[in-house]
Amino acid sequence: MPIKSFKGLLADQTQEVIRLGTNQGLRGYRIVKLQSIPNEPHNKTQESVLKFYKFEQTTIDGKVNFNDNTLLAVAIFKQHDTVNYMAFENVIFDNEIFNQDIYVTNYDAATGESMNYYLELEVLSLDLNEATVATLKDMRGRE
Repeated sequence: MPIKSFKGLLADQTQEVIRLGTNQGLRGYRIVKLQSIPNEPHNKTQESVLKFYKFEQTTIDGKVNFNDNTLLAVAIFKQHDTVNYMAFENVIFDNEIFNQDIYVTNYDAATGESMNYYLELEVLSLDLNEATVATLKDMRGRE
């Protein structure tokens, strides 16, 4: 299946929409790759959490809740310039198929820094039944 990629730079406590929706929703997507890197590697103290959601978020924070069925993926990045320390972790819920726009947020708990992301989505052809199920799943997740 084809791969569609997206990249961006998010300021601290901001949100960006990744436009995917189509009129009939017959194109589905699944996250297959997620990478992140700070705007200034090795130069700043940073503790960022990037989160990818099925819906626009009203609160942008660093909390991660795997019980949230609208959460698609998380990337955590931590570095401390004074001790030459860097760590990161990516978690992708690769069984989630969606056919609507998704949203990415950045929250830096340390110094308010920006984060880059690179996202690869597998593009799936959905029949009408699959598209309906994906859309209804997304709608139920909003409740």
